[in-house]
Amino acid sequence: MLLAQIHLTLPVWVNDLVDDRHVYASDEDKVGLAIALSAGNLEHRTGGPFGALVFDGEGRVVAAGVNRVVPHNCSVAHAEIMAYMSAQQRLQRFRLNDGGGRYVLATSSQPCCQCYGATVWAGVDELLIGARSTDVEELTEFDEGPLPADWKGELERRGIAVRTDILRDDARKVLAVYGQEGPAY
Repeated sequence: MLLAQIHLTLPVWVNDLVDDRHVYASDEDKVGLAIALSAGNLEHRTGGPFGALVFDGEGRVVAAGVNRVVPHNCSVAHAEIMAYMSAQQRLQRFRLNDGGGRYVLATSSQPCCQCYGATVWAGVDELLIGARSTDVEELTEFDEGPLPADWKGELERRGIAVRTDILRDDARKVLAVYGQEGPAY
């Protein structure tokens, strides 16, 4: 019999770290929390070194995500995808900004080709990035996949503002830890 339900979860420690009532006012606050999620995922041995959050226009967390690929045996369980799916469920719409309002994705590292594609369709208005994909490939064994040569321009033409290198050194430190210690989940 085919499975009729897919069940993906976030680790319980995420709720201890993320306060959905707090206003994360600056881009650095938002990406800093994504980096804290990526570090927490390594510390708790619950997935890979990636964290992401969807924020509303006021700076409140709508949803969080961490990498859960290995624990769930699911290649799409990347931090950005987990955050998008959780936000879409919470708001009950597949394009976050279709009901009005402004939504931001903050991520510890530049989205891979899969998460880039999801970003095009998720309904966010802004993308905030810590480490670059070149940092991910330099410091870990991950292959981020092919992106359009002008990936930023493609997103901006679709109404998604992009800001990169936010707390990049902090994000690189988490990736370096993972690269040195290797997977342990």
